[in-house]
Amino acid sequence: MIGVALALALAAAEPAFAAGDPVAGKAIYAQCAACHTLDGEASPLGPSLKGVVGRKAAADETYVYSPPMRRSSVTWMAQTLDAFLADPQAVVPGTKMPFAGLPAQMDRQDLIAYLTAP
Repeated sequence: MIGVALALALAAAEPAFAAGDPVAGKAIYAQCAACHTLDGEASPLGPSLKGVVGRKAAADETYVYSPPMRRSSVTWMAQTLDAFLADPQAVVPGTKMPFAGLPAQMDRQDLIAYLTAP
């Protein structure tokens, strides 16, 4: 479950996600493509990221999520994606996603802009 301190920090933060560059985000997405698709079908390694923004965590019924992800109350909005992409284990401790995180906020903003682009 998302920690209270993290939830408060997310609520107080208003990063400028609109400033993200979807073209740069597409290049960053290449790191995600080894495990995630954008076509609506999960891979054996990760759920599809098609339509992820606004979706509740563990909602893709074509993927088998970890118990911590299924129990989480996360909804993937720009702020929660930003926090998760920075440090997945801090947002959902015990997630099976083997990714250390994207340390650069601009990279995260660009990736989120790509994931939200029409």
